[in-house]
Amino acid sequence: MDILKFLTAGSVDDGKSTLIGRLLYDSESILVDQLEALQRSNRKNDDGTIDLAILTDGLKAEREQGITIDVAYKYFQTEKRKFIIADTPGHIQYTRNMVTGASNADLAIILIDARKGVIEQTIRHSYLVSLLALQHVVVAVNKMDMVDYDEAVFNKIVDDYRAMAAKLNLGEVTYIPVSALKGDNIVYKSDRINWYDGKSLLDHLETVSIAVDDSADHARMPVQWVVRPQTEELHDYRGYAGRILSGSFHVNDKITVLPSGFSSSISKIEIFDQQPSEASAGQSVTLHLKDEIDISRGDTLVNAEHHPKVSQLIEADLCWMDTKPMDTSLTYLVQHNSKTTRCRIYEVLYKVNINTLEQVAADSFNLNDIGRIVIKTAEALAFDPYQENKANGGAIIIDSRTNLTVGALMFRNIAD
Repeated sequence: MDILKFLTAGSVDDGKSTLIGRLLYDSESILVDQLEALQRSNRKNDDGTIDLAILTDGLKAEREQGITIDVAYKYFQTEKRKFIIADTPGHIQYTRNMVTGASNADLAIILIDARKGVIEQTIRHSYLVSLLALQHVVVAVNKMDMVDYDEAVFNKIVDDYRAMAAKLNLGEVTYIPVSALKGDNIVYKSDRINWYDGKSLLDHLETVSIAVDDSADHARMPVQWVVRPQTEELHDYRGYAGRILSGSFHVNDKITVLPSGFSSSISKIEIFDQQPSEASAGQSVTLHLKDEIDISRGDTLVNAEHHPKVSQLIEADLCWMDTKPMDTSLTYLVQHNSKTTRCRIYEVLYKVNINTLEQVAADSFNLNDIGRIVIKTAEALAFDPYQENKANGGAIIIDSRTNLTVGALMFRNIAD
C-alpha cells in the first residue's frame, strides 16, 4: 500500500483544520479516546455540532485564537492508500512553516472561501506550491453551503484561478466544490451539489497517481557511512551505506562518485541480510563496488551516464527562516543531503513579493522572505535542479554560531 503525502493551505478561517477534521471523522479514522474528547469539548459550531478543527489545533495558542501556527501532521489510511497530512499555516508570518510542510508533499489542497474567491493569500500559497514543484494541486472551493451551493460562484472561482495559475508552473490542477462544515464532497459525494459530476475529495486522494522516479538515469545515493568492520571474518569488507534519493541501482551498473569523478561498477547490493539485484528510491542500502576507490561520507554515487550538476557557485531560490536578517558578510554552513560545507551568500539576485509575484531588488533577506540568490560553497556540490529532481535539489542553510537552520534552498542551476 503506497503513501500519499499532502498538505492543506488556505487563508485564516478558510476551514483547513475543519476540512482535515471532517476527512478523519467521516472516514472513521479517529480513535475512540479522541472521539470522546471531542464530544466533551466546549468548542461547538453554531448549530451545536462538534468543532472538528480541534483535531488539528494542537498548540494552546491555536485553540485559543482559532488559527493554525505550526505544521500539524496527521496520519490515516483507507482500504486503498495510506495518508500523511500536513496542516500548514495560512498567515504570511508563518510562510517558513508552510515551506517546511510542503517540502516533502506530493499534493497540495488549496482552500478558497466560496464567498471571497481568489485573493492575495491564494496567489501566495499557489506560488509556494509552484516553487516547491508539487505534482498535483486540488483547489477545494470551501463553504459552498454559505453561497447556497451556487454553481455560478464555483465556476467564477475556477475561471479566476486558472487565469492566475497560467502565470505559475503548477502541475495538474483539480477543482472540487466542498463544505467541510457540512461534509459535502469531502468523503462522500454530495446530493446538494448535484451539478458537480467529479469525485469527492477522498476519492480523488485515493486514486490520484503518484509518479515514482525509478529510472536508472536519476540514480542518486549520498554516502552516509563507509562500512569497514575490520574484523577477522570481515577483513576485506567495504560497503557504502546510504538511502537512495531517486532512481534505481542494479548490480553491474556503472557508477560515478561525485564530486571526485572516480568511476567503478556495483558488485553487490545489501539490504539487511538480503542481496537483491536492484534497489530503488527510498530504500536504505549498502552498495559494494568492484574497485577500491576513495569515498567518504557526503560523496554521492550516481549513474555513470547521467550526472547531476557539480559546482561551487550555485543559483538557488531561498526562503529565509530566521528572525535575524541574512548577513552576506557571514560564512554559513550548507547541508545538502549528507554533505555539509561552508558557504557564503555570493549575490542576492532579487526578492519576490509573494502577494503580487513581482521581483524586487534587494541586498538582504528577512524572516519569511523568498527570492533568488547565488551561493558560493567551499566544496563542490553534486545537485540536480529542484524542478527536475526534488530529492537531490534541496538543501538548508545553517548558522554555524547557533546551529539553527536559517534558510531553505531550492537549487536551480550553476551560476554564470
